[in-house]
Amino acid sequence: MDFTPTEEQDAARELAARIFADLSTHERLAAAGTGTDVELWKALCAAGLPGAVEEIGLLGLVLLLEEQGRTTAQVPLAASCVHGVLAVSRHGTPEQRARLLPALRAGSAVATGAFPERGTVRAEGDGRLTGTVAWVPWLRDATHVLVPDTARSLWLVRAADAEITAVETTAPWAAARLTLDCTPAERLGNGSPGTGAYEDVLAVARIAFAGLQAGVCAGSLARAVAYTSVREQFGRPLATKQAVQLRAADAYMDTEAIRVTAYEAAWRCDERLPCAEQALVAGWWASEAGKRVVHTGQHLHGGLGADIDHPVHRHFLWGRQLDAYLGCGAQLLEELGLLLAKEKVQ
Repeated sequence: MDFTPTEEQDAARELAARIFADLSTHERLAAAGTGTDVELWKALCAAGLPGAVEEIGLLGLVLLLEEQGRTTAQVPLAASCVHGVLAVSRHGTPEQRARLLPALRAGSAVATGAFPERGTVRAEGDGRLTGTVAWVPWLRDATHVLVPDTARSLWLVRAADAEITAVETTAPWAAARLTLDCTPAERLGNGSPGTGAYEDVLAVARIAFAGLQAGVCAGSLARAVAYTSVREQFGRPLATKQAVQLRAADAYMDTEAIRVTAYEAAWRCDERLPCAEQALVAGWWASEAGKRVVHTGQHLHGGLGADIDHPVHRHFLWGRQLDAYLGCGAQLLEELGLLLAKEKVQ
């Protein structure tokens, strides 16, 4: 396997890094509150980054999301690319791809997903959905929601047809409660259970959000290193103390573990190789190691780490949200064990 980015992936990552560095500043994030930075989203779309995901693949998306995570930029890039661009391009009918992808690529349409399926949405025979999903990330920005029903068929719902109630989550992800009451919906592809579409979209989401977590952790650690290098105690920088160095080293190794497992899973997905196990491994590292890293980032800031207005606190909130978003560590480990046991029996 080769994780070396292609020329196109490198170019997309560098462009994203510049845009995030210029526009996702502490001052702008504070002004955005818990909502999306509309100007930043427009800049990303004008640069063609959401549409580029089909060309640069899931590994390319992971690289983009790493850059987003470093600055905790408040835009629906992960949700719209995973549940919109990639889901439709991989599982939509030719007619759906022709109709939906142009707007999703341009960013004029924004998708999100009510994942994972928790047995709360029922599908009626006439293509209508009923049920409630307690919270869906970036739903306040979405034009379309990808919803799995109890049979794990996938449906596209127009946000305008559903009842959406704003809720606040640990991270500022413009989330909302989704209420469906005989709401009209459109099957994605043939939508029938057993096609593997639900499992594929969930695996892609876990890989993508693991990449986002790698960036969040890298950003938290970078802030901690910068702070401890200048903060002095007893006439010496904190970074010269062995205990601080060991905590930072452990956080670095955890961050690299999240990154490399996300890269491996994304690469296998792009190569059309089985990646269910690798997606669960990447998700487990993102959950278990991710929360260790963001706790370390706050701890190494000392008293400043308790200041909810300090930039490092934002990394902490994102890290904890990502820890449990698509399954906490214990749940993912259980899924992985069941998958391995099933393969052994076969």
